[in-house]
Amino acid sequence: MAAEGLDMDVEGVRELLASLQERITTFPYAGTAIWTLLCIVAVWFLVFKENDASIRYKVPVPKVPGQQEILDEPSIRKPGTTAIQCYAPATGQFLGFINPSTPDGIDRALEQAKAAQKTWATTTFRQRRAVLRSMLQHVLDNQEQICKVACLDSGKTMVDAQLGEILVTTEKLQWTIKHGEKALRPSRRPTNMLMMYKRNTVHYESLGVVAALVSWNYPFHNLVGPVISAIFAGNGIVVKVSEQTAWSATYFTSIVRGALVAHGHDPNLVQTVVCWPQTAGHLTSHPEISHITFIGSRPVCQKVAVSAAKPLTPVLAELGGKDASIVLDSVSKGDLPRVVETLLRGTFQASGQNCIGIERIIAGPKVYDRLVQILEPRVKALRMGQDKDVGAMISDANFGRLEGLVEDARLKGARVMAGGRRYVHPDHPKGHYFAPTLIVDVTPDMEIAQEECFGPIMVLMRAASSTPEDVLALANAPNFGLGASIFGSESDPAMDPIIKGLRVGMVAVNDFAVFYAVQMPFGGVGGSGYGRFAGEEGLRGLCNVKSVCEDRWGWAGVRTAIPGPMRYPIADQQRSWRFASGVVELGYRGGIRGVVEGLGRLIRNG
Repeated sequence: MAAEGLDMDVEGVRELLASLQERITTFPYAGTAIWTLLCIVAVWFLVFKENDASIRYKVPVPKVPGQQEILDEPSIRKPGTTAIQCYAPATGQFLGFINPSTPDGIDRALEQAKAAQKTWATTTFRQRRAVLRSMLQHVLDNQEQICKVACLDSGKTMVDAQLGEILVTTEKLQWTIKHGEKALRPSRRPTNMLMMYKRNTVHYESLGVVAALVSWNYPFHNLVGPVISAIFAGNGIVVKVSEQTAWSATYFTSIVRGALVAHGHDPNLVQTVVCWPQTAGHLTSHPEISHITFIGSRPVCQKVAVSAAKPLTPVLAELGGKDASIVLDSVSKGDLPRVVETLLRGTFQASGQNCIGIERIIAGPKVYDRLVQILEPRVKALRMGQDKDVGAMISDANFGRLEGLVEDARLKGARVMAGGRRYVHPDHPKGHYFAPTLIVDVTPDMEIAQEECFGPIMVLMRAASSTPEDVLALANAPNFGLGASIFGSESDPAMDPIIKGLRVGMVAVNDFAVFYAVQMPFGGVGGSGYGRFAGEEGLRGLCNVKSVCEDRWGWAGVRTAIPGPMRYPIADQQRSWRFASGVVELGYRGGIRGVVEGLGRLIRNG
């Protein structure tokens, strides 16, 4: 294995100082001051700056069968076997069989993760950062290979994989390396007058072994993302990956484990399992699991929550959304083309299989017709295929529902400007493609305005006006509340009230979904779930938040003492009550009056 430093090493700092010293000798007075400052900086760098080298490592790449076989009926279920049949959704190419985990297999995975976590919990943040640095280096060095594997297993394009798999994963790694320790470092909390002799601290401690049940739409990032946070918080983790993307899971897990091994840690800390739904309950109800992160649909989450309630395991639920993108009339004519490009990317990335994808475009009455005019030819021009604009969907199981939603809207007065039905690819007839769709004049009573499509369907709705009342009446209508975006002039008086009035967990202003690209807390409200991952809140959510209250001057004998009137057995309830009320007055009434009255009651009843 070759080691390569990501930061400047100690010898490099010394050489730089020697060079600078030679250059400033011509300035005897200013030079002395500059040299002193440089020495201070150098001492800081040499003493406090981490210079842990990342370690490059290799992991085996999944093998594709030598002889290409296109399945007649591509499906993860094959009659006559309990194995999971893996195939490429874009072409129907057979990739192999995966044996699903059994309850005994899940038990073994948990036991191994638990044993490894006991040692891992004693590691320092510096040691954990070193592992993440090597993982980051590996992802950057092998990003093309990772994208190819993710595309083969999910049907997306390489561009969509670069944005949805690599960019967000490298950002999460970098954010955790830079800011993770600060988020988990013990934090001081204030005290009050009555307890001024106390020192209060909140500690964030590892939970043990946590679990993540993740969806198939981002097979690399959805697997690795929860692992990054879990292990940095000191936990072991078992990830239950989707049956739809089981083929790539072993490779992606090896990337994480390879970083652990490279730094001398037990790879069993991170486990992945794949199983049929009837077995998943064994994991979600397991008493050894301390926390569950669930990414998926609402009906499945309800089952997970019921199962996790048996051992009272907390669940973080991210359940998708019906995200609105609001285009106000105040969008300038010059900015409208940029907005259109963002709407197209936000709607059709990953064939619309994106939990924070744009599901509804709500436009003001003055900009609406212009948007339709620009978008119609753009959507019609989109090409289908992994090497084109819009890739395949994970399966064809949803096609009937999507066609039904489009037809319901058409019958109720909407106009279908493009697409609206499944697409038979001329080169890959067994692939799962749905034509990029543009449907306009959608109203709230239509099913397509209420249900999450999770497909390449662009929906336009006309707001009666760009006032907060009319916009929010549409935006907040469905029982979802994950994310939203809003486009308009920063000086538009409607902008701030709409941002505040959106019933969602995240809002992007004049942009789309950038809140996750900077690792802000990610999650929703209402039917979109509860809890947050990413950011400080996400890391702390994977910890036991422990409050510690100590004596500030215990060494001097300053400690809590129970006053005579409060000691058991209580001789006089009335006198003790008046004494206790004096304590409350002294501590919380405020002002000179409160202090005088409180002290008076204490003295009279003490």
